[in-house]
Amino acid sequence: MRFLVPFFAALTLALSAMPVLAQDAKAAPLSLEESQQQLAANLAVPFASGLVGAKDVPIFAWVENAAGIRNIWIGRPDAAARMRTRFTADDGIELYDLALDPAGTRIAWVRGGDSGFSDGPLPNTTPLPEAPQQTLFLADVAGDGTAQAIGRGHSPLFSPDGSRIVFVRGSAIMVWSANDGAREVADVDGSIGDLGWSPDGNRLTFRELRSGHSIVGVLDLAEGSLRYIGAALGFSSAPALSPDGREVAWIQFREPPPKFEDSTRSFWSVQVGDIASGAVRTVWTAPEGEGAQYYGTRARNLFWTGSGHLLFPYEGTGWLHILAVPAGGGPARDLTPNANEVENFIPTPDGRGMVYSANPGNLDSRTLWRTDIASGATERLTGEDVFAFFPTFGGERLAATVTTATAPAHPVLVEDMQPLGAVARVAYPTPRSVTFTASDGETVYGQYFRGAGAGPRPALIFAHGGPRRQMLPGFMPLYYYHNTYIRNQEFAAAGYDVLSVNYRSGTNYGRAFREAPEKARAGASEYRDILAGARWLGEQPGVDDNRIGIWGGSWGGYLAALALARDSDIFKAGVDLHGVHAMVRPVADTYSPEEIREIQQLQWDSSPMGSIEDWRSPVLLIHGDDDRNVDYRQSLLLARELTARDVPFEELALPNERHDFFRYSSWLTALEATGEFLQRKLKPAR
Repeated sequence: MRFLVPFFAALTLALSAMPVLAQDAKAAPLSLEESQQQLAANLAVPFASGLVGAKDVPIFAWVENAAGIRNIWIGRPDAAARMRTRFTADDGIELYDLALDPAGTRIAWVRGGDSGFSDGPLPNTTPLPEAPQQTLFLADVAGDGTAQAIGRGHSPLFSPDGSRIVFVRGSAIMVWSANDGAREVADVDGSIGDLGWSPDGNRLTFRELRSGHSIVGVLDLAEGSLRYIGAALGFSSAPALSPDGREVAWIQFREPPPKFEDSTRSFWSVQVGDIASGAVRTVWTAPEGEGAQYYGTRARNLFWTGSGHLLFPYEGTGWLHILAVPAGGGPARDLTPNANEVENFIPTPDGRGMVYSANPGNLDSRTLWRTDIASGATERLTGEDVFAFFPTFGGERLAATVTTATAPAHPVLVEDMQPLGAVARVAYPTPRSVTFTASDGETVYGQYFRGAGAGPRPALIFAHGGPRRQMLPGFMPLYYYHNTYIRNQEFAAAGYDVLSVNYRSGTNYGRAFREAPEKARAGASEYRDILAGARWLGEQPGVDDNRIGIWGGSWGGYLAALALARDSDIFKAGVDLHGVHAMVRPVADTYSPEEIREIQQLQWDSSPMGSIEDWRSPVLLIHGDDDRNVDYRQSLLLARELTARDVPFEELALPNERHDFFRYSSWLTALEATGEFLQRKLKPAR
């Protein structure tokens, strides 16, 4: 076991005093042993996620992961944060779906299962003789006693009076109370999401996803009745109840057919339905042109405010902004005209304003802003020195998750930027935001980690996954990219120059960049950005352009494999974590047989398999065999094909691991192997 200590308070203090070891041309690169030791220590630094607040009081809760040991913490403005759970093992069992009751006296959460596939097969990454069940727990916020298991399921939500909890178990809606325990109140045909209580606690609204469409349901608990409102030939999503509970709003959209994927016809609208009568009216329809196809944030996308407005995202400017439209009808207004791209947003507790996270003025930033709905007046809440994500209210106090180049994700009170809990710091330098130009003229963005030592230095391209992601010049609020940021910093400390490429099809650079032509299976245009990054790296002072490698995971693994297959003369070695290697998939039946053959040929040509005859560079393949995002067979296929062609490769299989690697020990094994492999193949100077 390579765990340093079971709890990392002492480690946090030690890290804050560590000298800067990366991106210092005068410092000697770390040896492999030194690099692996520092990697293990820094991967163990606490990472916070899942921040939630109580409706009526400034009490907050979040999950902290320190070296794979996950625990729930409680924080408030007037007291030191306290750890509510007492788990002590790197067991790969997730804690998620935190919920506080309105008064902040009780907390519910889920332990077990996969937060990304809540209704899927249970993970067992430890492994244990039997996979841990997905279990909903309830505990007093102020207590230290054992939590009460109240049932199997996920997505808990307290009722307005705090006496009941609604949650999901497969296709069933469950309600728990102290008197009745957990009981099933409905069983439907699809998967359930976006649960909401009416203000009086008598009704539940939800979105039910079925095959190829979704609908909005209203469940009357008093009557025991279920009805669907405004069902249409498309997707009904993000239901939001009116403040009086008499109406429900939702976003109605259709996806354009593949043959017209660039259509500017209107494909979506905002609808409002009367719960008693079922009557539906259209409040707003997307105009034809830019933004006529629906695209939302990764969080909640429709709110009905106390001021009587509906708030929702819209890309009419080519950037994701937030519109406000009166629920009774009227013109829509852009509340974020200068935001560039809004990442997530929430209304203020009084219903008169909105807080959002965006990148105005600097595409590689993330700041919080407050806007008054009536006047449109906007106030900046955070500065340039932090990256701010996921605004969350506890009562009337605003909190958020923030990071910097040296501080991993942690919750703060936004008003004075006071941390809600302890903050770990790692002595990393700030990577430099850069731009460069691809062969077709596209501007590409990235972060440059300057390697230690005078040179000549090897260099690495890092390709993120998604592909709808954006890396920033600092720690990331997603655990996967928190870990890859650490790996890139440690590569720099070991003597590599690293360029993390935000290639086209990624987010936060506008719709045109995200929906770039010929991307992915339609021609892999994003690979032009990877290639341009390698050429840019090779021109940097002190870089040896004969020792450029590449690494990445998921879609980044696909791009790493594509680089090695197409351009082994440029990319001399690579690491491919759970990448996609054969891109051919079924084509919609709206195409003719001749068109289908042409499309699938293009899919093949866009795949690493399409260029495998030219692959010569060595590669390390890493994959967890219980991956639910990228089929493990993608790596089995590539290993077989490389073997047949005598292409040198090494392999690291992680039994029972999921795509994101649930255990610290798995991350450490994978990233140590990545460093050791590239050390042998690219040989940084000492």
